[in-house]
Amino acid sequence: MLFKSITLAAVASTVAAQNMSFCDKYTTALFMNNTAENQLKLLTAVVNTAVIGNYSATTTGKAVAGILAPGTVNGTAVNLLPYFNGGFASSNRGGSSGVSVNFLDDGGAAPLAMGMPANGTNSNQYMLLTHLYEYFGTLLQCSQQGKTPFDAYAGEASQYNVHKFMDLSKDEVTYFIQQVAGSAMSFGVSADDLTPVGTALMTLFGYRCSPPTTVVPAQGSQAQSICQAEDCPIAPMGNCDGYTYMEPSVAVSSLVPSATASASGTASASPTSSGTPVATGGAASVGMSFAAVAGGLVALVL
Repeated sequence: MLFKSITLAAVASTVAAQNMSFCDKYTTALFMNNTAENQLKLLTAVVNTAVIGNYSATTTGKAVAGILAPGTVNGTAVNLLPYFNGGFASSNRGGSSGVSVNFLDDGGAAPLAMGMPANGTNSNQYMLLTHLYEYFGTLLQCSQQGKTPFDAYAGEASQYNVHKFMDLSKDEVTYFIQQVAGSAMSFGVSADDLTPVGTALMTLFGYRCSPPTTVVPAQGSQAQSICQAEDCPIAPMGNCDGYTYMEPSVAVSSLVPSATASASGTASASPTSSGTPVATGGAASVGMSFAAVAGGLVALVL
């Protein structure tokens, strides 16, 4: 998908004065018609690129490694892939500990690079990717969401519940947000427009013990914190009562580089759905300051 930056800049500047949402603004800028179909195209492009990295040419020259690619944050190595390919027993399926689930079980990177969530519609991968499109569509206030073909988000209401067995660190959450930011900027999103998005993401997800927050109006106020490790800052007015975390065990050691079985598990179980590791790398309303983080993201992708 190749977007012409001159056209984008011209249209974006025109619609900026119309007080449009992020989603409506950039759908109009990139596709001209602000329809549910085009909003879904926008979210698909941004999410897929954030997950696997650049897979199409853009005129901005912004390189995106992708969430599934290893990286570094503040000199610390980050590798989120084992959370996605079943390497870690980190998925919440309602029990007292995490289980191994392969979310790359339906084509891995290949269908994402073709602008799809998965090869089919009955896989963990399809569920995850379509829920990401829908969730970010809500965060970015897509006005046409809920109309065919862009469904309203109907996944898990509490992102804390989704991530409670991952024990995500500050650097891991930061890396995730960096890739989302880099993806958006690779399609021509301005730093000014990106800052409030980053604020929402960090406010929702980047603190421990955050008070319940409404993201999807139909789902009401829910616990949303996903940063869980000891290095995650405690949220202002945070209350840790009711929050429980557990570090994931290694489920499949071959899918976790340099891994050995942790004390809480063994390295012998298989993911819920089998599959090979994906090839990557190129191919949430609270008013906390995001200035430092936004500056770092902008510096990273400029």
